[in-house]
Amino acid sequence: MVGAGPNGLAAAITLARAGLEVDVFERAATPGGGCRTQELTLPGFRHDVCAAVHPLAAASPFFGTLDLRTHGVELLFPKIAFAHPLGGGRAVALRSSIEETAAELGKDAKRYRRLMEPLVRDTDVIVEQMLAPLRSLPTHPLAVARYGLPGLLPVTALAAGFATAPAKGLLAGAAAHSMRPLTAPLTGGFGLLFAMLGHRVGWPVPRGGSDAITAALVAELASLGGRVKTGCEIRDLAELPKTQATLLDVSPQQLIDLAGGRLPPGYARSLRRFKYNPGVCKVDWAIAGPVPWQALVCRETVTVHVGGTLAEVARSEADVIAGRHPERPFCLVVQPGVVDSSRAPAGQQTLYAYCHVPAGSTINVADRIEAQIERFAPGFRDLILARSVMTAADMERYNPNYIGGDINGGASTLRQTLFRPTMRWNSYRTGVAGLYLCSASTPPGGGVHGLCGYWSARTALADLGLG
Repeated sequence: MVGAGPNGLAAAITLARAGLEVDVFERAATPGGGCRTQELTLPGFRHDVCAAVHPLAAASPFFGTLDLRTHGVELLFPKIAFAHPLGGGRAVALRSSIEETAAELGKDAKRYRRLMEPLVRDTDVIVEQMLAPLRSLPTHPLAVARYGLPGLLPVTALAAGFATAPAKGLLAGAAAHSMRPLTAPLTGGFGLLFAMLGHRVGWPVPRGGSDAITAALVAELASLGGRVKTGCEIRDLAELPKTQATLLDVSPQQLIDLAGGRLPPGYARSLRRFKYNPGVCKVDWAIAGPVPWQALVCRETVTVHVGGTLAEVARSEADVIAGRHPERPFCLVVQPGVVDSSRAPAGQQTLYAYCHVPAGSTINVADRIEAQIERFAPGFRDLILARSVMTAADMERYNPNYIGGDINGGASTLRQTLFRPTMRWNSYRTGVAGLYLCSASTPPGGGVHGLCGYWSARTALADLGLG
């Protein structure tokens, strides 16, 4: 294995469970990839470097095979999955109860219930299909169709069926996780998926930080005899020992670099055409107390989607795709201290937010992010004790998988959702015997769910006659 992110570790565990001897090589000093926690600002303030909230881990069939609690992972669930302030002290919140969520949507309540109730009822089978290689036939086609047909729409088209700003804003904030313009196909699917997960499994954070999940994966691998070697950068496949199978938790560009001229020319050309998302600029703060959101409901959740109305969020995301840095960016804000007091000294909190920026941007937009939070939480800036900023270029230096600062492993276009990273029927094989790709650039894509690694390892085992 090359790369000890969640997918690499999931692949290693899957192979080790089949009885294979597994070594994982990781360039960084610690394993985890996008699932690390560090003191980025002041001593005693523990910040998640990338992934912080884990509904996909809670829903993942792979993580369902692990006893996370035995390995010391305690998932903490806020009362509210996520909130979306709209200004003037108003906000909309996605609660575990569809009925309670709908009650805040006025004339859109009935429409919301009609849309979400069958999806939440069938969340398990829908998520199972969405987190599988998407070229597999659905085992519950009607349930998948109820999700997939509206999910193909741009979220702007899906939201057009609603009349109120709260309902439109709720969908817009969830859909903006896609890192795509809100007028793009499939953004409706992102909005529906995250709403389903919020209602069905919740919006958890691990006590102490996301590195608890990484530690659990490393411990599980160690119990099976697997080894993780950190501080060991692989620059060419020739540096690896001879092995039955090599799995790479890397981007398509890194695969090309590692393999040199070993890849079939047509496959290498396809990898070079792979499209990446915009980057992110991320800010971590140590703050003196809770964020003073005007809308009280925003104080009860870990995740706040800050951007205003659907039209404002759409404008922000369109600016990014056009190569501009939005003056009022959509910001994904995470405040784990709402449920986890262990992240900071008593009475104080950690906070993080990121916004989307053009790929490879070196511009620090912390002032714009802070202005957006201050817009909905006057007095926020007065609480700041320290900050740490990572531009999109910094994100790629931190983790070379994040090409141009893309934390999701590639754009979720319609083509790349069905054929990721290339048009090959099996996304994990590379055309080189015994060499497989297992990163977020393979199905089912970004997120801490481990399934890119799991499905890649299953492919390798099948090729070895062990699956």
